[in-house]
Amino acid sequence: MAKILLVEDERVIRAEIERILTRDGHEVVAVASVPEAENECPECFDLVITDVRLTGETGDVLIERVGQVPVIVMTAYGSVGAAVDAMKRGAADYLSKPFEPEALSATVTRVLRHRAASETDRMRTTADPYDIVATQSSPMQEALRWARKVAPTEASVLILGESGTGKELIARAVHNQSARKGAFVPVSCASIPETLLESELFGHEKGAFTGALSRQEGLVHAANGGTLFLDEIGELSQAAQARLLRMLQQREVRRVGARKAEAVDIRLVAATHRNLPMLVEREEFRADLYFRLKVVEIQLPPLCERGDDILALAGVFIARATAKLRRPPLELGKDAAAAIRRYKWPGNVRELQHAVERAVILHESGPITEELLGLPSSSPPDPIAPGAVGEDPSLEGYLRRFVLSHQDELSETELAKRLGISRKTLWERRQRMGIPRRESRPAPE
Repeated sequence: MAKILLVEDERVIRAEIERILTRDGHEVVAVASVPEAENECPECFDLVITDVRLTGETGDVLIERVGQVPVIVMTAYGSVGAAVDAMKRGAADYLSKPFEPEALSATVTRVLRHRAASETDRMRTTADPYDIVATQSSPMQEALRWARKVAPTEASVLILGESGTGKELIARAVHNQSARKGAFVPVSCASIPETLLESELFGHEKGAFTGALSRQEGLVHAANGGTLFLDEIGELSQAAQARLLRMLQQREVRRVGARKAEAVDIRLVAATHRNLPMLVEREEFRADLYFRLKVVEIQLPPLCERGDDILALAGVFIARATAKLRRPPLELGKDAAAAIRRYKWPGNVRELQHAVERAVILHESGPITEELLGLPSSSPPDPIAPGAVGEDPSLEGYLRRFVLSHQDELSETELAKRLGISRKTLWERRQRMGIPRRESRPAPE
């Protein structure tokens, strides 16, 4: 859900907070001091959580050093003065130690929601939010044309495309050009454990289940008056699908454990990389929900099919990264530009963005070089190029070849990272496509 930097010098406490945040679906980098935090590029995170009292510099100095990134400070019980001072200096919130896991989760969720709403307000001020998607390719221009048409309406939108193609950017642009004044609330259905998904979406009453220590509003409530973006909607359980369908039909939501429903006014934009008609045929996805979602369907092409867009997007990401890191303007060297055009980008736009950010962070002088991009030494075979007789030229055929060719030297995590997908998605594609796992080798005698 979010990339969080945790700064805590007590090892046991640091490990426990990291465990809670990871359980909640966040990506966490945990360090013990301010210098270690600064080595991790704290301004590149979505959120910083830091103890005030640290060995060496105090954690609150990070408030002025992370730019627009929100900071939650942790203080010892009774140290209200330190917390108040941190809030005056710009901290987003604070937690008094010791605190319950639920308090940590609720504070993090609240701060991230506020950040998302603030980002939405900022993006609304741009003349044309579709400018964030640099494109000259016909398939992408067609997708943007449909997005502009549907944005002023109240119609549900279903965005289709591979992981990393920019589905959330299109969803945000649709929301920004609508008449809705509420927040844009993104939810990754694949990152929330199935046992917690209904509670996260619809909220719960105190005592509704073990661990429900207080009444909590769901993400649907947070989107009231705005837009709810459900990414990877194909991962929803049958029970969650049924509740979502009822919400769309009745325009109301009932918290888990509640007796009465409450009216809500949301617009739903959903996205998935999966084949929903196939899931409907297998009875893994409700047909009635599918037809409610696909009032307007927008298909995003993979990056490898977008031609000159690749270099244009690289330029956009370089400009953003240099501004964020307060670096002078940079440009691509000829070798780097050639490498970007040559590489097939299985992780799509997201992989390109990460490669460019890495290059800007590591850059010292001159143009950006191929080495700074950190791309694999040899580009994967073109999934749509002619191959050997009988070779499947489709994107799924490419995925099959890539996994079978590299699984002997790469772990499942590394395979998923190279492909720009999650481990869960890789596992699902193995199951669907019948790609066998490598056999574990016996230890040498």
